[in-house]
Amino acid sequence: MNNKPGIDEALAASFKELADKRPLEKITIKEITDCAGVIRPTFYNHFQDKYELMEWIINTELLLPMRPLIEAGMIKEGMTLLFTNIGKDRVYYGKAVKMDGPISFHQIAMKAVQQFLEQILGEMTSGKSPRHAWLSTEVVSTYYAQSMVFAAEEWIKGNMDLDPAEMAEAYLYIMSRSFTDIINEM
Repeated sequence: MNNKPGIDEALAASFKELADKRPLEKITIKEITDCAGVIRPTFYNHFQDKYELMEWIINTELLLPMRPLIEAGMIKEGMTLLFTNIGKDRVYYGKAVKMDGPISFHQIAMKAVQQFLEQILGEMTSGKSPRHAWLSTEVVSTYYAQSMVFAAEEWIKGNMDLDPAEMAEAYLYIMSRSFTDIINEM
């Protein structure tokens, strides 16, 4: 992928602007490039398709900003930032979770979050052996990616009624307790 400054951002902004008017699965590459003021080949110099653009948006606008917080052990603050950033583009993400087509938002988000968490886990646990052989960085990152994506999608589908900090707190609450604890505390 070519990393000319500004083009990726312009294509992402164009895609999100078009999402205000149409379902994401119906937006074409030509519409994205026309709205961004670039020619079609420029899009393909940066992204394979609009799904790769969606993954870039997730990585750049949601995951990368929370990375320093996650690495510092500030999970609640990282999750609050994630929900806050989703809320800033509520129309786009609202349409993204409803996307109907060969590839779903869930699949794109799972791939991005799993890779993001696996990279962080790999760096932070380098040289350590897992307590259980089955708990590889891939297994652990997939488990937590599933929970993060599920929480984000449910929050979006619920019209983001909870404040981002409250949603982050609820997420951490359920992730830090056993099923038995949850039953006893309800």
